[in-house]
This record gives sequence, structure tokens and C-alpha cells, in this order.
Amino acid sequence: MPLLTTRHLLDAAAAGSYGVGAFNVADLVQTQAVLDAARATRSPVIIETLAGGHPYSSDEFFWTMLLRAIDTYDDIPVALHLDHGPDFDTCARAVDAGFTSVMIDGSLDSAGRPAAFEDNVAVTARVVAYARERGVSVEGELGTIGGSKDGASHAQIVLADPDQAAEFVAATGVDALAVAIGTSHGAYKFTSPPDGSVLHMDLIERIAAKVPGVHLVMHGSSGLPADLRETINAHGGRLPESWGVPDEEKGRAAGLGIRKINQGMDHYMAFTAGLRVALAEDPMSVDPAVYLGEAREWSQRLLEERMALFGQAGRAEDVLTHVPRV
Repeated sequence: MPLLTTRHLLDAAAAGSYGVGAFNVADLVQTQAVLDAARATRSPVIIETLAGGHPYSSDEFFWTMLLRAIDTYDDIPVALHLDHGPDFDTCARAVDAGFTSVMIDGSLDSAGRPAAFEDNVAVTARVVAYARERGVSVEGELGTIGGSKDGASHAQIVLADPDQAAEFVAATGVDALAVAIGTSHGAYKFTSPPDGSVLHMDLIERIAAKVPGVHLVMHGSSGLPADLRETINAHGGRLPESWGVPDEEKGRAAGLGIRKINQGMDHYMAFTAGLRVALAEDPMSVDPAVYLGEAREWSQRLLEERMALFGQAGRAEDVLTHVPRV
């Protein structure tokens, strides 16, 4: 079936009061793990990727392969989303390449500092105008989600303001809004288990009340499972102890109004754990088909668990029946 927009998937999720996982991928093996998990659980799913966040020679090469891979899964509803587009040109490239959804992250300036509200509005509105003419959904960001998207830079956390959210949505016309509530990107989030002083779940309800009809997005929501960290470290890794967002908080967020739940590090950790175990069990192996296949299976198992947790499992038929195609 044709790709759907994120707006279409999230409209259905809002009607059913569940969340949809948006899973970052860096290569085609991980992409298949996401798609196989969605097929196994009968889930609508959002596949997302960062510009440059892959080992291929160009975005256009990888993006073309993503579209071809998704085409072979015509029995599940899928949106293809650009995560954290840094500027108008990158978002426009993704739209022109065939993405059905893009995020323009105007919350940071070119130096990685929190951007002025007016500048965020201006670039977001420009992307919305370009994308809407081409039938593509747009996600914006308000506040600053902490941590690192690329493993290199670290952004401070600046919580979203509910009143500003209403002003931002009115000025830009975004379909979805990433709101900073204390979550953090990356594999090293919190040095102790996060509680109400770190994760401001009350903000979700307050912002949702201000922007009806716009879907809220939780970034930086990976849980960083301790068993995966232990497996990685037992097979040569050196991940420090760190805490992510607890599963119960992700489930609670969906109940409060979060519709798109971004995940990356959890299934990246599962992938890495499977890869390290496969290489350790067969030190003579030099065949990527073997150890990458094991990594894909580890990743898929975790992804299926996440799809059940978010409530999207079993919802594919609802979306296919009731949501219009693009």
C-alpha cells in the first residue's frame, strides 16, 4: 500500500487512545527489524532516520533503499519520517525524496544553543508551507530535549511552555509537536532513576489542553535496559550505568496524550548486544550475513515488546480500514 503520513497514523492513534512508536534506523538491517516487528504484531509504525545518521555514502542512496524496503511490506501501515531536520534545505530534500513526514528542529540555532522563539517559528512555518503543498506532515519542537542525537554534541534541557505551545502551533500550523518534558537523547541519559523532579509528565496534559488537534511527541524515551547493557559489557563493551525513561512512564505518557513515541537507543542496544554475542560465540566468523542476522533478531524481539507497550500492536487493520491514503 502507499506510504501514509504521520498525521494519518497519529489521527488513528488519537481515536484509539494509544501511542505509535517512531523507530530510528541507521541501516537496512535495522529497517527490516522494525518492519518485521510491525508485521508480527500487526502494528502501524513510523520509520525515521537522521540526515547523515547512517554508514552509506549519501542520504539519497540510503533514502532510496528505505523506500524500496518499505514497498515490500504492503500489508502494514508505514510512515517514513525525517527526524530532527536541522534546516529548511534538509527537510525539503527529504520531502522531495519521498518522505511522508519531516521534523524541523528549530529549537536550536546553528551553534547548538536554544534558538529564539521567533526564529523557531519562522523556519518551522516555512517548512510547513513547503511540505503541505506536497501532502507531507510536519513535526516541530518546542523547548529543548536534552542529550545527544548524534553521539557528539550535548544539548541542555529547556522545558516546553504550555502558553508558548499554543502560540507556536497557531503561528506554524504543525501536525505534531515535540515537547521537552525532561527526557533526554542518547545512550547516557540519567545518572539515577528519573522521578517527578526530572520527568515533568504534568506538562503533557497542560500542553495537550492548549493545542487540541495537534499530536504531541515524546523524544528521548528509550529505557536503556540494564540486561542489554550487561550483555554488551560482558562481551567487550564499556557502557556506564545509566537510566532511561521507565516503561511505565512511556505507557502513562500515551494515556496523557503523547501519540508519537521516539525510540532509538533501546533497539540499537539490542542490535549491538546480539552482534557482540554472535561474534563472541564464533570468534572465527567474518561473515556479516551471520552476525548481522543475529543482531536483527535481537532488535526485532525488543521492538515487538515496545509496540505492545505503546498500544499500537493489533491496530494495523484499524488504520488500513479507516485512514485515508496519500
